[in-house]
Amino acid sequence: MAKKILINNKSSRPDNIVTKENKIIEECKKIESELPKFMRDYFIYLKGSVAISTRKAYLEDIRMFCAYLIDETDLTVANSISDIKLNEFNDIRPRDVNLYLGDYCTRYTKETSSAIHVFENSNRALARKKSSLSTLFKFLFRNEQMDENISEGFNPIKLPKPQPDAIKRLEIDEVMVLLDAVESGEGLTEKELKYWEKTKLRDKAILVLFLTYGLRLSELRELNISSFNFSRGEFMIYRKRGKEVLMPINNTCEQVVKDYIINERPDSEELEEDVKDALFLSLQNKRITSRAIRELVKKYSAIALNTTKKNGYSPHKLRATAATSLIANDFSIFDVQTLLDHDNVTTTQLYAAHKRNTKRDIVNNFELLDEKYKK
Repeated sequence: MAKKILINNKSSRPDNIVTKENKIIEECKKIESELPKFMRDYFIYLKGSVAISTRKAYLEDIRMFCAYLIDETDLTVANSISDIKLNEFNDIRPRDVNLYLGDYCTRYTKETSSAIHVFENSNRALARKKSSLSTLFKFLFRNEQMDENISEGFNPIKLPKPQPDAIKRLEIDEVMVLLDAVESGEGLTEKELKYWEKTKLRDKAILVLFLTYGLRLSELRELNISSFNFSRGEFMIYRKRGKEVLMPINNTCEQVVKDYIINERPDSEELEEDVKDALFLSLQNKRITSRAIRELVKKYSAIALNTTKKNGYSPHKLRATAATSLIANDFSIFDVQTLLDHDNVTTTQLYAAHKRNTKRDIVNNFELLDEKYKK
């Protein structure tokens, strides 16, 4: 029987953030225990160089590559991943990795007792797997464990250039329809209305926070009541890479959050210890799941878009909506970059691209010369 994990938290971060990160760290340790022992130095390198979610993704990719070496090639005599030797890794050539990424990973199958599962990877997914292996082989070379840096021979993977026009977002009139739907229940099915009666204030607060701040799903899910200091007009967001960010709260967001806490959320005294401080709860009085948040966003955005729930938008599309709305209201891309926590301003610039025709509209409607000079 697994022992209960007790958090002895001496940091400024709330227990739920520490618990969430600890769970990922434990998953990383489990994967590391399955991988070859000669990668131990690389594991230490990952701990200090990337976010824990990235660390886990890299380890999963490397485990998959090692399993491929055993199941699909004669590059190792090992029967289990942990038994792969360093000298066998030293014999791997760029061509072997290119075959793995370009041939095997594009489409492969896994057979279980009940079915054959078919997996396909897009170029974006293949690029992530390539990045995972590149960091490993580069490190092993720098660490003097491999004779050469074979990553230089990996084939390039072409990624589609981001197209600003392809960024999905809600227009301002659709935002109004979405907010009206959560306010009135209009557009919901009879079954959905029964749940709406119990969660409408929660759902409204979630949607308003998404649309105002462009929060990531994980950032919103992990909010606590103690995250908010209404007397000072601010709240704390816990972002990627352990960043803690104080955000000012506007009147609208303050009112919808307070309305939910006072009039719909159960009193903390009635809740189990681990969710007493959790802001957004499910009907089972647990911290709301990421899946539940996605579903409610898809439900209300589908009404705004006049489409099926399946074609509704994800929380990330509300993030895009927040970005484009701010830029449309003449906030600079640097302001929006700061608000949304983009590492690179070029990401933010994609959301500004839809305004490219604005300059043309301005000058076309501001002719200084006589009519005869106009085309």
